[in-house]
Amino acid sequence: MKTVLQQVNSIIAAMSGGLVAVIVGFSSSLALIYQLVINLGGDANLVASWFLALGISMGILSIALSCYFRIPILIAWSTPGAALLLGNSQGFTLEQAVAGFIICAIMLFIFPFLIPINKIFKWIPPQLASAMLAGILLSFGVSVFEQMNLQPTLAIPMFVCYLLAKRFVPQWALIIVITSSVFLAWQLQLIKAEHIEWQWSEWQFIQPDFSLSVLVGISLPLFIVTTAVQNLPGIAMLQSFGYQAPIKHILSITGLFNIVFACFGSFALNLAAISASICMTEDVHKNPSNRYWASVWGGIFYIILGFFAAYIIAWFALLPKSLILTLAGLALFGTIVHSLQHSVNSESSQVNEAAVVTLLITASPLSLWGLNSVIWGLIGGLLVLFIQNIKLQKNKNR
Repeated sequence: MKTVLQQVNSIIAAMSGGLVAVIVGFSSSLALIYQLVINLGGDANLVASWFLALGISMGILSIALSCYFRIPILIAWSTPGAALLLGNSQGFTLEQAVAGFIICAIMLFIFPFLIPINKIFKWIPPQLASAMLAGILLSFGVSVFEQMNLQPTLAIPMFVCYLLAKRFVPQWALIIVITSSVFLAWQLQLIKAEHIEWQWSEWQFIQPDFSLSVLVGISLPLFIVTTAVQNLPGIAMLQSFGYQAPIKHILSITGLFNIVFACFGSFALNLAAISASICMTEDVHKNPSNRYWASVWGGIFYIILGFFAAYIIAWFALLPKSLILTLAGLALFGTIVHSLQHSVNSESSQVNEAAVVTLLITASPLSLWGLNSVIWGLIGGLLVLFIQNIKLQKNKNR
């Protein structure tokens, strides 16, 4: 009897860990992905298709990889990538954006075989990638306070609620903000009362439109951010819990799935880091070799979420724009802090200076010769490093 109870408790613990990991990931990115699709000219049905593609692909990968390697491997969409696309996709069509996803996925598939992931950042320091991301996200953080001018009775309580929840229950902060802000918007009569019928998510294929500008403006920045800000921390998280995973094969398989599902909205798949850590603790199972079941359950919940996305998004579409923009900004606060911290954490002052230049250029409206500020930010940072290295070489030769 005791053994049966222990097994039941283990199953419940694994299910809970997987469910919490999925909820944390979903709540932190829902507003970003929704706004990204709308900005690209899509609608609520297309948003549901994207979540269906993401849910199915992440679910299958999380289940298959975790079961095969007996390691808690949770695959996630790239939240920093979604934030980058939200700020970097202006001037691109939906078809061009999808072409960018495919090219990025091909790069994610091929690069682990060609170049070890740690060697890539001997050429491009991770501080520059973090600074590039921070520069993109600053405007979204500022938008929280812009909404206080436009809708103070909604934005200010949301901000205060976020601060309190982050202080006392940080793991559930965004869920609490979403719930309370929807209730407040309803009380303020900012939500239209409409009858929403039950509906399943449906696939929507998007014909890609390839061009050089897509490679430079979407694929390259998305690849750098996904690799530096998602995959590297994901690898570090696995290693910190003592798991030695075949990273090259995991990343390539993930990239391959990304290629297959990109035309349906799977913009960037990668190793989960923060949400994956929920599946690796003793709360899931005392024996580390059995914790992979939490990631398996996480994959199952991803798939369920994908099929239910249409109904969830239909309700989400009723929310006022001020709520969505404020929520998106609040959801990015943690990423902004993380990016700023990691952009200037090098022991080399030259790298830190280059990162600051990258951040400032990226956050600026600079746009020359068909290249946006994100690419110029990266070019500017690398130029600073190049000039600094020339200076150092001259000093050594004296």
